[in-house]
Amino acid sequence: MWRIDGDEPKPLTASVLPAEKDLHEFLKRDPSLLGERLLVIGSEVITPYGPRLDLLAIDADGNLHLLELKRDKTPREVVAQVLDYGSWASTLSRDDVLDIATKHLDQPFEAAFEDVFGSAPPDELNGNLSLTIVAAELDASSERIVNYLRDFGVPVNAVFFSYLEDDDRRYLARSWLTASDDETPQGPPGSKKNKRAAWNGKDWYISFAGGDRVWDDARQHGFVSGGGGKMFSQDMRALPKDARIWVNVPPMRYVAVGRVLAPAARFEHAQVRVAGNWVQLSAQALHGTYSDDPATPDDIAEWVVPVEWIDARPLEAGFWEKGMFASQHSACKLRQEFTLQRLADHFNIDDGE
Repeated sequence: MWRIDGDEPKPLTASVLPAEKDLHEFLKRDPSLLGERLLVIGSEVITPYGPRLDLLAIDADGNLHLLELKRDKTPREVVAQVLDYGSWASTLSRDDVLDIATKHLDQPFEAAFEDVFGSAPPDELNGNLSLTIVAAELDASSERIVNYLRDFGVPVNAVFFSYLEDDDRRYLARSWLTASDDETPQGPPGSKKNKRAAWNGKDWYISFAGGDRVWDDARQHGFVSGGGGKMFSQDMRALPKDARIWVNVPPMRYVAVGRVLAPAARFEHAQVRVAGNWVQLSAQALHGTYSDDPATPDDIAEWVVPVEWIDARPLEAGFWEKGMFASQHSACKLRQEFTLQRLADHFNIDDGE
């Protein structure tokens, strides 16, 4: 790295970090130094085998990143250490990851995840793994071992940080052993068991939005609906009778919980139950506009699901908390325990309802 003084380049002075623990703290505070947005969910993470993993992070896709500083370890020691940690981390279930995050973060994992990535975490955590050796420099032996392992599909890499000084300014420069645009090896396909949030078999997420749908219609007449595209119509048609649904009206406000009374039907045929009686929805006074052309293909048509509301509130009483689940699907299984617990508390729902 050089500084341009007039027409002359002046090389900056390479120095040694005051302490390698400083690099640990830099990465802990700002893991984007690695060139990727990451959330550090654990520092000095205790493992079952005695030593502590320097940093455990997670990316936007829910994949774990293990960062181990070389410190004063020999080449064989540092490579063996990060592989040992990898063998442990590959077995971590979703609940294990959440337990680690709970111990190390000062807020719920879901909220911390949204702070960094702007969305709720995916259902599956730890689908893939990345192992990174962090060093000020790496000897030829370590480089040779890392490259050899990568040839066999082991997801290991090394990153180097140079520390430079320029008068009263200090700099960190980063370089990777293997360029980020090279093909990244994937670890061997391990068991996906428990890496995805378990579904309780009854709770579904509903996004009531789009087109000219009006929440007051759905609240008053007891229904949810979706359509206008294959994904949205298929979502609604997948809702089973007796499913418990939680309704989110974008942008991000949960307004209701209810029970599905019958499978979905096209709008022109749909019936809803009002005051204990089944009535034709299309014959009711509605504020919104819903597609009712019988010539419309099923994949585009509006599909209506009749619902018995357990609690349905106006939009202004909508509830949202950072880290809660949201999706573009008009209906999908709701697995995220964080969201389910917050909703149950807010709507005063117990497991028996």
